Amino acid sequence: MRVGLTLRLAAASALLAVVVGSAFVVMISSSAQLRDLQQQAHRSEDVLVVANQLERFVVDLETGQRGFVITGTQNLLEPWRAARAAIPAELGQLTRMVADNPGQHAIADRIATAINSYVRDYSLPLVALAQRDPPAARTTAVTEEGKRLLDAIRVDFDQFLTTENTLATQRQDRADAADHRSTVAATAGLAGSVLLIAAFGTYLTMVIARPVRRAAAMARRIAGGDLSSRLPEHSPGEIGALQHSFNTMSGSLRHSRAELAASRTRIVAAADQERRRIERDLHDGIQQRLVSLVLDLHDIEAEPDGGRGVGRVADELTTALDELRELSRGIHPAILTAGGLRAAIKALARRATVPVELEVDVPARLPDPVEVAAYYVVSEALANTAKHANATTVHIRLHTRESRLRLTIRDDGDGGAVPGRGSGLIGLTDRVEALSGTLTVTSPAGDGTTLVVELPLEPAESTSTGQ
Repeated sequence: MRVGLTLRLAAASALLAVVVGSAFVVMISSSAQLRDLQQQAHRSEDVLVVANQLERFVVDLETGQRGFVITGTQNLLEPWRAARAAIPAELGQLTRMVADNPGQHAIADRIATAINSYVRDYSLPLVALAQRDPPAARTTAVTEEGKRLLDAIRVDFDQFLTTENTLATQRQDRADAADHRSTVAATAGLAGSVLLIAAFGTYLTMVIARPVRRAAAMARRIAGGDLSSRLPEHSPGEIGALQHSFNTMSGSLRHSRAELAASRTRIVAAADQERRRIERDLHDGIQQRLVSLVLDLHDIEAEPDGGRGVGRVADELTTALDELRELSRGIHPAILTAGGLRAAIKALARRATVPVELEVDVPARLPDPVEVAAYYVVSEALANTAKHANATTVHIRLHTRESRLRLTIRDDGDGGAVPGRGSGLIGLTDRVEALSGTLTVTSPAGDGTTLVVELPLEPAESTSTGQ
């Protein structure tokens, strides 16, 4: 089975949505990772700033106490006091900032322990000793102890800063890689989307736009009278069904035009034949009789007593008049003109050689073309029944329904009538279809024949327009 066009378009749209969605997912994921890595890089920078600030406070602490020990000047203790006041907060901030990194957190704890020990166990006692006994505070042992403690703190700071710089570099590298992946994903997604959209547009052009243009061109050719046009039927789904429908429509119109041409040919031939019959009847009948009467009148003029001849000529003229009336009835029944369809059908039923059951329910008068067509259908049907059907009864029913005349003629004869055979049924079909009516023949062998005719009581728009 062919996959429907709707399903194909849905599948193509879904594929396009998956590709574009995947590209956006990669971009969003890479952007989120890049944002996290950038935040981590910024935090590393903040950690380095805090660590450097803390180290400077330790240096200020050492510089202030050393200057006081050497000179004994109280003003030199101001940096020492400021650093000592700021160090606890800085230590707390540094410890919190590296709480999610166990290695750095351990080094930060070691730095905090060393600084607190330095302040508690060395710096405060040194300043107190310098205030009581300055020479004792200036001894080499005291100075060397302070240098050893400070060097140990600096080693911890160097290790912490080196590790943090390495982490910051790694995070920046990962951020750059994530940024590169995001750029590649965006570029690939954009390129893939453009390619898929172009492919989708090409597909729509191939399976929809181009066949529709061909169908439009074919419709213009059909409208111009070229009914031999055909479309290829290889398109998928509904477009293929449209192409098949166009081809079927074109074939149907071509067949209908051929039937119409044949019908017109038959009508013209029938009209010519009828004119020849009328001409022959006039020539062989009334014309000859009138010529004979003219000769008789010339003979009467030569006779001494022409009274009896005049009576004979009068009789001949009466006979010619009767023949002329009969001939005029063959052209258009006089009773149809005078009494309408109801009276004309009753007259046909009375003259029929097969008993007729008649049921007529129509208005007093109908449009003249409808009355003429219905009259000749009944006349031809009764003639065919008498000649071929071996029927014992014919039932005729006429009635109007929804602005249409419905005529049903049914006999109980042998059946077997074929609509395509015989000029009678073909002529009736042409007459009925000329009024945009329909004629249906049902004639199973051995079960009688039924003719159903429907004629519109109002002229079709094409007929009225053509008039």
